Amino acid sequence: MLRCVLILSLDEGTTSARAALYDEAGRRVAMESRPVECRYPRPGWVEQDPEEIWRAQLDSARAVLAGHSAAEIAAIGITNQRETTIVWEKATGRPVAPAIVWQCRRTADYCTALAANEVTAGLISRRTGLVVDAYFSGSKIKWILDHVPGARARAERGELLFGTVDTWLIWKLTGGATHVTDPPNASRTMLMDLERGAWDEGLLELFCVPPAMLPRIAGSSEVVSEALPEHLGRAIPIAGIAGDQQAALFGQACFRPGLTKNTYGTGCFALMHTGGVRPHSRNRLLETRAASAGKTAEYAVEGSVFIAGAVIQWLRDRLGLLASAAESEAMARAVPDTAGVYFVPAFVGLGAPHWDSAARGLLSGLTAAAAREHLVRAALESIAYQTRELVEAMQADSGARLEELRVDGGAASNDFLMQFQADILGCRVVRPADTETTALGAAYLAGLATGFWKSCAEVEQFWRAGRCFEPEMPESRREELFAGWKAAVQRTRVGEGGANGH
Repeated sequence: MLRCVLILSLDEGTTSARAALYDEAGRRVAMESRPVECRYPRPGWVEQDPEEIWRAQLDSARAVLAGHSAAEIAAIGITNQRETTIVWEKATGRPVAPAIVWQCRRTADYCTALAANEVTAGLISRRTGLVVDAYFSGSKIKWILDHVPGARARAERGELLFGTVDTWLIWKLTGGATHVTDPPNASRTMLMDLERGAWDEGLLELFCVPPAMLPRIAGSSEVVSEALPEHLGRAIPIAGIAGDQQAALFGQACFRPGLTKNTYGTGCFALMHTGGVRPHSRNRLLETRAASAGKTAEYAVEGSVFIAGAVIQWLRDRLGLLASAAESEAMARAVPDTAGVYFVPAFVGLGAPHWDSAARGLLSGLTAAAAREHLVRAALESIAYQTRELVEAMQADSGARLEELRVDGGAASNDFLMQFQADILGCRVVRPADTETTALGAAYLAGLATGFWKSCAEVEQFWRAGRCFEPEMPESRREELFAGWKAAVQRTRVGEGGANGH
């Protein structure tokens, strides 16, 4: 009989569903990926097909298991794009509408009206740790119930269920037997009391969400169910759940207060662990749950950028300036600077610390001398500038200067971007040997729940730096460039005297 020597991690992101296998030393031994399409039916709207998400995740899992036996798998960990909202029929498992993706701004006007009421906005912030924004799931659920014919009445009769992508995948893996999420994912719905770790009746009433729709909130590192044998070859415990950014924080071994990571994916997400103490941001960052291997609540403060790696995809797919994302590094190095060009990729508004849903993308400083290399370099630099905005807010909140930023995600493999990030931050940037830390974090959570690993101290030893990037840019140049960025951002802002402020 084969011994359980591997953990299977399912990592469902915005543009792809990946599956990875990890051994007892925390090393990734295999990974497979399948694309997931985003659709843009109207400006600012972003949708996906929930069934396509499921098929892509199942296909990638089966592919990564090829050449391995299901009997070798000790447990499954699941991590997911957060806030993306799916509503389906309890009896059939059929979605009643497309998934509304976290980037979607269709509920921006509703959220702006909510935020204008200081009493309501203050209540939401105190209970959830979030700012009122269309980013989160609560207004998305309300939109589906209000716009799909008969959906609200069906939900009130207990016929419909809601879930973020983790909940949806577990429902499918268990054949509808388990409807569950974890505190980090629940904390991104705008419906959970952050400190109690429970659904908040007042917020459910505010967003008109029937309580029967909601999943049970379990621990991030806990055996919650088993995947059916028909899917992966045998019944395998599902033992780890975390939203992608909390999973990446865990995968980066940021278990102690002050440790900070930034993930460069479709968006950009910087999280600082704050331990068992709920943070209180004065600079419009988000207070959120961190993934925990124990029963005690742990927290993080987060800054979210909506468009990061997605800007390079846009240059590739929409403008045809790149054959591949990997080509961006060589193109950026082909010119000494951007020739004064700044690119603010506010395609779906601005996230932290601005939270301006009406802002739109902007290219500034264009002259006839600008070539495609300058545009590509400006796009890459925009990712680093946005990250600096997040780090400055974190430093202002904490009163401490960040000495090291741990980085991961697809764009973290771009050496030009990582060096520019170190330069514009003025601090060391550390890239781990394995940048797929989101999948790794989900594996750690599942392995700790099942005894595959014994403690966080054990898995912390697995973290290995791959390359360190030290700042090289003179401070005067750093501040000059960042001042130009801030001026460009100002021009995107509605009512701020910018291009949209008339």
